[in-house]
Amino acid sequence: MLAITSAERRALRARAHHLHPVVAIGQHGLTRSVIREIDVNLRAHELIKVRAFSDIRGERDAMLGQICAKLGAAPVQHIGKLLILWRPAPKEPAAKEKPPRATPARGRRPPVGVAKLGRQTGNVRDSGKAGKTMAKSAPQARRPRNPVARAPARPPTGSASRGGPPGVPSAPASRERRRRRAP
Repeated sequence: MLAITSAERRALRARAHHLHPVVAIGQHGLTRSVIREIDVNLRAHELIKVRAFSDIRGERDAMLGQICAKLGAAPVQHIGKLLILWRPAPKEPAAKEKPPRATPARGRRPPVGVAKLGRQTGNVRDSGKAGKTMAKSAPQARRPRNPVARAPARPPTGSASRGGPPGVPSAPASRERRRRRAP
């Protein structure tokens, strides 16, 4: 189990505040698959939250201790049913690059970045990478677009139906009745 200072623990708690739990410990407790998932996530993220669904605080404390002992992680915080763990990411060795194959397999495209010898086909695209070419291919078939109204059309506003100008709201019915009665 890693030992961290209180200042480091405080900084890690602050970093973990916005994180969501990535692993849940269910009714079967700490199984091998749960330990493996915690290990994978610690390798990927260094700092993770784990949700334990046990209602007994002592069990959750025991789980936190077992996880830290098995995986070499440091317990950052145990608040409610959330366990926060930290383990520094392992130093990755320099990956060996495989040399590109001389001839691609039949029916496959050559890897990206491998230039074809001889005649150059395609258009040169200006994507910030000089010298790259894109092979010409048939345009991708698109489904024809049929414009369809999503909602029925609204009736025109105003009193255009009564002979008034469009866009002007019509007078209330009581006013129209008064106008008709007046001699």
